[in-house]
Amino acid sequence: MGLFSKSKSYLGVDLGTASVKIIELANQDGKPRLLTYGYLDWSTDIMRNTAPEAKNKVAAMIKAICEKSQTRSRKAVTALPSFSVFNSIINLPRMSKKDLSSAIYWEAKKFVPMPIEEVILDWKILEPEISSNYHTIDNKKKEEYFVKNQEMADSDFKNKSPKENNEPSQKSDNKNLRILLTAAPKNLVKKYIDIFEQAELELLSLETESFALGRSLVGGDRATVMVIDLGATTTDIIIMKSGIPLLSRSIDIGGMTITKSIVNTLNIGEKRAEQFKRDIGISLAAAAGSLADQTQGQLSNGFNSAAKGWGGVPRAIREVMDSLINEIRYSLDLYQTQSGEHVEKVILSGGSAFLPNLSEYFAQMLEIKVFIGDPWSRVIYPTELKFSLEELGPCFAVAIGLAMREIE
Repeated sequence: MGLFSKSKSYLGVDLGTASVKIIELANQDGKPRLLTYGYLDWSTDIMRNTAPEAKNKVAAMIKAICEKSQTRSRKAVTALPSFSVFNSIINLPRMSKKDLSSAIYWEAKKFVPMPIEEVILDWKILEPEISSNYHTIDNKKKEEYFVKNQEMADSDFKNKSPKENNEPSQKSDNKNLRILLTAAPKNLVKKYIDIFEQAELELLSLETESFALGRSLVGGDRATVMVIDLGATTTDIIIMKSGIPLLSRSIDIGGMTITKSIVNTLNIGEKRAEQFKRDIGISLAAAAGSLADQTQGQLSNGFNSAAKGWGGVPRAIREVMDSLINEIRYSLDLYQTQSGEHVEKVILSGGSAFLPNLSEYFAQMLEIKVFIGDPWSRVIYPTELKFSLEELGPCFAVAIGLAMREIE
């Protein structure tokens, strides 16, 4: 149901693997104001399902949510899932703007793990004084824009040697440009464009989830932070500095991984396992003991023999979390080795961020400050909705960041 009546507003549409989330924010004197929101728990799986009816189903879901939540705007922003996009930081000598596009294209051929003709390139210069001069995956001219852009870069590249492509201009000060390179499959971009056309929405832009999370959770904070987005099937680990994602990894561990582990360990149904996960979470010995009584002896020895402190974490959840902790530590070490800098804090997001004791568990295991992200912190909303919105916050972080893109 709509909360306010405002004309200039934008939709942030998050197409997750287990749900679709939509939020509408209005521009109130340069600040985002909540108009309405809606979500639907329904596995979309648009990444792997190539059947035409799959796109039709997703478009129908978007239209249904918009209708039920009474959205007013037809202008939307959405994001490609992090695991479908390749990111890398490359270094190039300073050069004229004319030569930069072809030089980036040449370098991309070395790093992108798929044929360059099959991807759309996007880049951002990480120099403070020219950070605003970067390309974005913009839908104003839709797919034709991308194809033309790619063909121009390809033609320019073929007419120059590698040396010419990397040759700095005469005004170069011998300092390299650091460039954040992103590559997205063309067929995936077209799929998203088709879905939004069928949903009768104007897709203003298409970006990556990491930028949306940075916008909603980090904002103007110039610290080096790690955002851990715990989704249904994957977890995205993103290290940002000044809100720019410098390292991004996607791990095939998510909330459903934990649920399935509980199902297999306790031999119970998925619905009951999901409730157990949300009630108990990363529990201590007392919680493990009480659960043993509830399940009438079905728990394994790992649950019944709960030890002191963190050793009392139920085994089914602990085994999954241990794998995730190892991946997080690897990411922290990788960033520190490459940059010589330490991550100052960790921000949790996603549907599993509110698992009981999760932030405390991560803080102890990683020996770093860990917080549950609040994407509403810079959004104007009715105070009477505060409690409800706080519970929904981690799930809506991507959608909020997307809607904020056209406002901030």
